Amino acid sequence: MVSDEELTDRFAHHPPTSERVKEAHQQIRAEFLHLAQVLNEFLPETREKSLVFTKLEEAMFWANASVARTQQVGT
Repeated sequence: MVSDEELTDRFAHHPPTSERVKEAHQQIRAEFLHLAQVLNEFLPETREKSLVFTKLEEAMFWANASVARTQQVGT
């Protein structure tokens, strides 16, 4: 069973506690946007392309969640 503490952490808002964390979120979003723009130019209009964008959004979410939940930026 998942603990109440873990559930609270998973579903809580984790605002940035430093400028470095805020900048990390912005950089992550910018990098994913750039990749999405490049792929948008190269990929044909298919179901697979739609899935690519869905998965990129998911990956961006999890990357930002990693930073938000720990308030840490890699070295």
